[in-house]
Amino acid sequence: MTVEKDALSLDVGSRLKELREARHISMRELARRSELSANALSMIERNLTSPSVSTLNKLATAMEIPITAFFRNNPEKHNIVFCKGSERNRVPFMKGLWEGLGGGSFIGRIEAFMLTLETGGSSGPHGMLHSGHEFAYCLRGKLEYDVAGEKYLLETGDSLIFASQLMHRWRNSGPHVCNAIIVISGHEDNENPSEFHLASAKIIDDLKKITNSD
Repeated sequence: MTVEKDALSLDVGSRLKELREARHISMRELARRSELSANALSMIERNLTSPSVSTLNKLATAMEIPITAFFRNNPEKHNIVFCKGSERNRVPFMKGLWEGLGGGSFIGRIEAFMLTLETGGSSGPHGMLHSGHEFAYCLRGKLEYDVAGEKYLLETGDSLIFASQLMHRWRNSGPHVCNAIIVISGHEDNENPSEFHLASAKIIDDLKKITNSD
């Protein structure tokens, strides 16, 4: 996912309206939850004003979604998705790299991505939760998962399956680079679980630079 500066002024308003209506939240209710005025929300949805990162954080928290959901590109969905290794969607983040494996273009409720983590690379300081079920397979190195307060150390060849609504996070706790495949299935239709895994400090910093706020 690449966030372009023009996307903030052209797409965020319509994206906010889409996310709000998909969750059956009225503008008045969202204003109450986010502690923003209904007039301010209306101006954002009509692209009459560009929201700051702090405003987007309030809206994301109010709708229980990651801030990256506002910048999602919705690709055309297909029954069959063939993803060439050279054409993966790649997103670098602090001490790591996320690579999509085609799930974003598939009509079914499944997502798959590969993580490459340097020593100390992680999903960020906060845990995440989302709908569905999560499968992790360690290809190389060591991947530590914290699920509902319990720690699981995955080494090469190890796997882990759990219900994704349990609070979880991951990090490379070893001395070498770690590679892992993550598969998430059975999530809600209007949810993109990989965004939760990408809501790291690096992406938030990038958004701050783009919007010149905070």
